[in-house]
Amino acid sequence: ARGLPPPSPRDALQAVFVCLQATAQSSPSMSSTAAAPAEPYTRAQYCRWPCECPRAPPRCAAGVSLVTDGCACCKACAKQRGERCTEADTCDFHRGLYCDYSRDRPRYEIGVCAQIVGVGCVLNGVRYKNGETFQPNCKYNCTCINGAVGCVPMCTNSRPPLVWCPNPKLIKMAGKCCEQWICDDSRKIRKTSPRHISSAAYEGEEEAWQKNCIVHTSPWSPCSKSCGLGISTRISNDNEQCRLLKESRLCNMRPCEVDITQHIKPGKKCLAVYRANEPMNYTISGCVSKIPYRPKYCGVCTDNRCCTPYKSKTIEVRFQCPDGTEFSWKIMWINACFCNLNCRNPNDIFADLAHYYDYSEIAN
Repeated sequence: ARGLPPPSPRDALQAVFVCLQATAQSSPSMSSTAAAPAEPYTRAQYCRWPCECPRAPPRCAAGVSLVTDGCACCKACAKQRGERCTEADTCDFHRGLYCDYSRDRPRYEIGVCAQIVGVGCVLNGVRYKNGETFQPNCKYNCTCINGAVGCVPMCTNSRPPLVWCPNPKLIKMAGKCCEQWICDDSRKIRKTSPRHISSAAYEGEEEAWQKNCIVHTSPWSPCSKSCGLGISTRISNDNEQCRLLKESRLCNMRPCEVDITQHIKPGKKCLAVYRANEPMNYTISGCVSKIPYRPKYCGVCTDNRCCTPYKSKTIEVRFQCPDGTEFSWKIMWINACFCNLNCRNPNDIFADLAHYYDYSEIAN
């Protein structure tokens, strides 16, 4: 060893590297412990596919938006300010809200609906913050949305009187915020109004929902003829496509060949309802109804009043033609009539502009 030359620096570094490598191989447990990865975090799943939605969408409170959820699946009521939100439960963007996940670090799964910083509003000299909900009076509930004010009316249940009221008025009632419809001539109401109108005619009706469609059906129009077979129409979107379609039905207010005045009792001026003694068959273009009917008709008056239906329904009548073919038609079936002072020409298409109708006045 005394005769060997001293090792070069390169040989010394190589010897140190070999020594460190041998030490690492001799301690596998220490190596594996230092290199162990962190345990992975599993995010909660708030969306499920395929989508499973209820048959009818939820009814949201006044001013709360009905939106598609964050999963792009179902309709849901949007979350409001301060409520919890997730990837499925979205905030009401119509109110300028967003989901703030900053308090849920590092997961960022559950947030709180917060207001996007925006422009406030000024209404009647009062300043409101962006997203603030307020009531300027008892009739409206309003929200400030980035400088614009949107309001929802609170008085929605009041309806005009039925057609037998000639002069309806909207007046302020003591102790109540919303105005109420009244008839300003109680004497005429008592004389001409039907005796047993259901109280449901004055009650507010809830909107019907059908597959994200607000179903609306207009009242049937007056019969196109004052006597004999005529046509009555209405508009409805109560169908699978939610499309507004025109529907029609046959109507017969009274027979033209019968003098109903002969059936008015002595001392009376009106006959509200007339009904023939014998049943009859409906006839359309030579085709006859398969079964006979004994319908009711509206009567007549000898004074200035006229008789119109206030309760009716629609029936389906099956017809048979001479060539053996068959078809069905909807026909108005009168249940009750009353005599009133609002006499109109049934062919006047502008008559409805001067009169008030209740949706439940003529049943479907």
